[in-house]
Amino acid sequence: MNRISHTSMAELPERAVKGSPLRMVAAGLMLAAGACILAFAISGSDAANRDYVSYWAAGQQLVHHGNPYDSEAVLRLERAAGLVGQQPLLMRNPPLAFVLTLPLGLVSVRVGAIVWSLALVAALMASIRMLWIVQGRPRDRLYLAGYVFPPALACLLAGQVGIFLLLGVTLFLFLHRSRPSLAGASLLLCALKPHLFLPCGIVLVAWIVLRKAYPILLGAAAALLASLALLLFLNAGIWSQYAHGERAENIQNLFIPCLSVLLRIAIDRNALWIQALPELAGCAWAIWYFWKRRERWSWVDHGALLLLVSVMVAPYAWFTDEVLLLPAILAGLYRSLNAGRSFVPFGCIAGVALIEVLAGVPLASGLYVWTAPAWLAWYLYAIRGMEPSGADPAEHEVRDDRGLPQERSVAGGLHARPVSRKPAVG
Repeated sequence: MNRISHTSMAELPERAVKGSPLRMVAAGLMLAAGACILAFAISGSDAANRDYVSYWAAGQQLVHHGNPYDSEAVLRLERAAGLVGQQPLLMRNPPLAFVLTLPLGLVSVRVGAIVWSLALVAALMASIRMLWIVQGRPRDRLYLAGYVFPPALACLLAGQVGIFLLLGVTLFLFLHRSRPSLAGASLLLCALKPHLFLPCGIVLVAWIVLRKAYPILLGAAAALLASLALLLFLNAGIWSQYAHGERAENIQNLFIPCLSVLLRIAIDRNALWIQALPELAGCAWAIWYFWKRRERWSWVDHGALLLLVSVMVAPYAWFTDEVLLLPAILAGLYRSLNAGRSFVPFGCIAGVALIEVLAGVPLASGLYVWTAPAWLAWYLYAIRGMEPSGADPAEHEVRDDRGLPQERSVAGGLHARPVSRKPAVG
């Protein structure tokens, strides 16, 4: 890492040396927002009528060595907890997700809702903090946009696991250089919804082989084996139960607002294989994109676009899954600031999506189809005319005489050809 030893503490901005009042106010607002979301999420019988209850019921079944994909047993549990209606909320995630939901099987639905919501808020705060560090600790408060990112709020209100996917991605970005084994282990969180990461996974394997970053692979394998051993101990037939439950779901009759599902409906509603075509095209593009940049590949810079494409071409993805795009969103905001571009396009996209969330538009509504392509289009606008530097912004942190990292006014990473503002040096 670069170190500027000749920069004195007196020369650094005062808020880089002392705690900023704005930072304390921002921290208070974050805690207040988290408390309000938590209070709203668990008020009345709402806990039993959100997606959260499917994780709680699955945890209850698993702790008692039952089938977490048994719709009748799950419905009985959810009805007893206060579910309205006769359709159970089933957990469709692969069995690996039970590593997270298992503790919920030890508590009541209300206590579980409190613990679950607190865990989601903590995961979001930790992710945003790490992303700020990954971007080089910029002084600008753009990272606060992560707390009002519409998919993040939708996850908190529904109790969805998307924020844990974000945490897995963020931990990888934060640790892949300094703690590769832990970075690999963090990828277990991405296995909650592996279909969202196939193009990213192919590039990751190719990158590991070219860079000989095998500790990442070993860390991922160790975490995977440990979770599999725990699951098989609790329920030896869980994988066959998962396969049977997926077949019984009749997923072709379920409308999921994403481009792949729209493509299938437009061509042949009953041909599920059509949903895989965009992802196959995305994988082919990802291989080409990585290979052209393999010598200077940066997961912070290049990985942002790869993540956006992976989610957009997924065979199915909910609006709440888009919370894992937050690393790309924050990177795009900093690139826009660096290039002096307007934030209005992002504000329009985020504003409309936020209105939909706050208005209570159901997640299965077609009104969310546009969001994933919109985030991608905005990111391409934000980085146009910029060339990747081949190094992560955090690799160029400014440090004082004691070796402590200092904040930067603008994050590095991608460099605009026509930069009008002066570069920050301390």
